[in-house]
Amino acid sequence: MFYLSKIFWLLVQPLSLSFFLTFLGALAAFSGFRRTGGLIAAGSALVLFVTLYTTTGNLLLQSLENRVARPQADPAGISCMIVLGGAIENEVMSGRGGIELNAAADRYTQALRLALTNPAAKILISGGDGSFSGAYEGEAGAAQRFFAAYGISPERLVAENTSRNTFENTLNTRDVLAREGLQNCLLVTSAFHMPRSLALFSKASIAVTPFPVDYRTSGTVTPGFDFTQPSLNAQNMSTAVREWLGLLGYYAAGRIDWPF
Repeated sequence: MFYLSKIFWLLVQPLSLSFFLTFLGALAAFSGFRRTGGLIAAGSALVLFVTLYTTTGNLLLQSLENRVARPQADPAGISCMIVLGGAIENEVMSGRGGIELNAAADRYTQALRLALTNPAAKILISGGDGSFSGAYEGEAGAAQRFFAAYGISPERLVAENTSRNTFENTLNTRDVLAREGLQNCLLVTSAFHMPRSLALFSKASIAVTPFPVDYRTSGTVTPGFDFTQPSLNAQNMSTAVREWLGLLGYYAAGRIDWPF
């Protein structure tokens, strides 16, 4: 299922979908079905235009980010934090060493801030190598080095380094929590990723307090055109579509109770 989901996403993400539609349109046209080829090409152009030059992706992302509000003030007396992986550039790090963070770095920086103000809190880092090859170190190991570099005692860090996706995060984290005797933890992950994560943890009967971070939208996006940042629009569209497909797929598979 893990590899099937990776292949499925490779094929249906917006830019890939536009490419395959263009290819099919050209193939149809060269095969003599010019009208059909033209219609398919027009569909490809529409997908590409919506992805690059409208606020659709930002709206889809914003709808996810707005579903779980961040607390107005930091929770007091935190005893445990679950930090979901997804903030490490494994491929870059494997070639250059060090610790390389990506756009989801807030998962770690905000958890670090909370850890410094709650010196008794344990930090459970959940995330392995989610690549096709499985050739990288895995996120939890690198994350342990990140927190240790900023003075967090190794005794406070708990690593779950085998999960490859959010579903495995949940199941493996449940086992670690039981083994370590930890409960009622703060759940730290990107705001757009929080609805799916929270739904999975709820389904697994794991009590957590959500602490969304890493917001990608202003919260005030409205429908319209945007010709100023096509590459960012494409990135946000891809992130939003992937997350929405994840919600719907997990619901269809019975892994969560409701995608909305």
